[in-house]
Amino acid sequence: MSKMHLVMGGRVKNPQTLEFEDLNAVDFVGVFPDYASAEKAWRGAAQRTVDDAEMRYVIVHLHRLLDPEAPQASA
Repeated sequence: MSKMHLVMGGRVKNPQTLEFEDLNAVDFVGVFPDYASAEKAWRGAAQRTVDDAEMRYVIVHLHRLLDPEAPQASA
């Protein structure tokens, strides 16, 4: 299985958490086949909103959700 990664973000209720204000307004940047390309997309999205403390972007390791029994040696 490829190591798929989802990059997404949006406005959070508290900058210390990942509780999004409005799930209908989440920005889905995309799904990427490896961590390096996901990180590049994450950096681009996060950089566009760097001055807004309530905007957060994250990388979700989809391959870990799809196969939680697999060894977690690397991203």
